[in-house]
Amino acid sequence: MEEVEDEVEEEPVIQAKDRDFAKFDHGCKHYQRRCKIRAPCCDRVFACRHCHNEFTNLLSNPKDHHELVRHDVKQVICSVCSTEQEAAQVCSKCGVNMGEYFCGICKFYDDDTTKMQFHCEECGICRVGGRENFFHCPKCGSCYRMSLHNNHVCVENSMKSHCPVCYEYLFDSIKGTTILNCGHSIHMDCFQEMTDQNQYRCPICSKTAQSMSEVWRMLDSEIAATVMPEEYQYEVSILCNDCNKTGKLQTISKMIQAKEFTWKQM
Repeated sequence: MEEVEDEVEEEPVIQAKDRDFAKFDHGCKHYQRRCKIRAPCCDRVFACRHCHNEFTNLLSNPKDHHELVRHDVKQVICSVCSTEQEAAQVCSKCGVNMGEYFCGICKFYDDDTTKMQFHCEECGICRVGGRENFFHCPKCGSCYRMSLHNNHVCVENSMKSHCPVCYEYLFDSIKGTTILNCGHSIHMDCFQEMTDQNQYRCPICSKTAQSMSEVWRMLDSEIAATVMPEEYQYEVSILCNDCNKTGKLQTISKMIQAKEFTWKQM
């Protein structure tokens, strides 16, 4: 009787021309990509560095909390063929692009190129929004939109600090940031929450964070309709948070009428 050899199904080989194969089918809540990374710090596999950081910061032992340094990633695992390999854009086995955008410095992969990713040499990391729409401010130590070129107050390493509201590190945050009139930086969402609560001063230096002309007009109307009680009509020493000038006024109402709305009593 003739022996029949068992047929062994060969693994499908994806040709190099099929580099868009399974595009947008893999990834996590942070990025769409066709690979996972092996964290060199703990030798675990994660979809991205943010997934790693979220996991490690929830560990029960605080000593185990740590963050992944993106530049230290050496090995990635293709999500299409599960092959572990050195970080590169194209999978060495199945030939797919593991990320339509790839940065060999940051070991950063992303299939969604509508974000207009680019690598900033001065920042040392990748950013989004299109290189032509940003400039790097060497004093502030970060990239800002072109609308702020020669149009912002420089604060030394302003972005290399924590958001004064949520205390997340701003420099490599994936949330949008903005610069206040005083030069301090803050998350756009956090600033919006402040304004929703009628908080218009910088949480760090107390200077006004935006144009207050409309608020001044509203207060003018309220002051004109309010008589200051006699017991509050006395001289006080004040410091203006915006210009840092000190002075004395006979009554609080006169001080408010003088547009010193950002004062604090000394």
